[in-house]
Amino acid sequence: MGSATREAVTALRDVLAQQGKAADLRTAEDLFAVSGLLAGSAQLRGAIADASAEGAAKAALVNQTFRAKVTAPAQAILLAAAEQRWSAPWDVVGAIEEIGVRALAAVSGAPIADELFAFEAAVTSDPELELALRNKLAPGDAKARLAAALLKGGSPATIALVGQLVANDRGRSIRESLTWAERVVADELGQSVAVITSAQALDPAQLSRLRGVLSTKYGRSIAFNQIIDPSLIGGLRVQVGDDVIDSSIQTRLNDIRLALA
Repeated sequence: MGSATREAVTALRDVLAQQGKAADLRTAEDLFAVSGLLAGSAQLRGAIADASAEGAAKAALVNQTFRAKVTAPAQAILLAAAEQRWSAPWDVVGAIEEIGVRALAAVSGAPIADELFAFEAAVTSDPELELALRNKLAPGDAKARLAAALLKGGSPATIALVGQLVANDRGRSIRESLTWAERVVADELGQSVAVITSAQALDPAQLSRLRGVLSTKYGRSIAFNQIIDPSLIGGLRVQVGDDVIDSSIQTRLNDIRLALA
């Protein structure tokens, strides 16, 4: 992501914050729909991202195209997107999708993060299900319906988000899409995601101690995504962003084998 796009995304986040509670589930769904539309129209996304075009002309285009079809908060975000400079036209697509995810996180809070983690665990433990959700030959709306059926009983926000991810993967695998969304949701809630991989589930006391250590290290609240992998034998593998702490017995054994080779 180029510097211009980073600044543009920050500006859109500020506009989202200004909308307050008016930015609801419908706003997020509208932003997802626009993101999908822009992904399929090089002409439209190019026009919105055109740095040489006058701002008034781009605002008129956004109003003409979307004003009667989206919520007022979504329209404010789209107008702001037209005002920004972008490193590449495709960046507009991802930015609008990200703001939609952040809107859902602001509306739903922690439950959406927990449901995303649970959905990821279900998908990654079932190769056939994962294949069905990443099948590029299957229609996006069909994959969204499958995801909604799997999430029966989940929050409308999570169903909307997962539906967006599977219907408009933008070249990402379902695992990559879920990991990205989890990080965006956590960031909007002022958290970092720690992926905890262990041979067996940690008890509440162990999780509490680990959360305290990681919160102190990273200076913010920690959301846990727990993965059970018996092949680790014992110990833990903790990943927060690009940082990895691996104290698993399997890794130690591998290190010993390498040292003896």
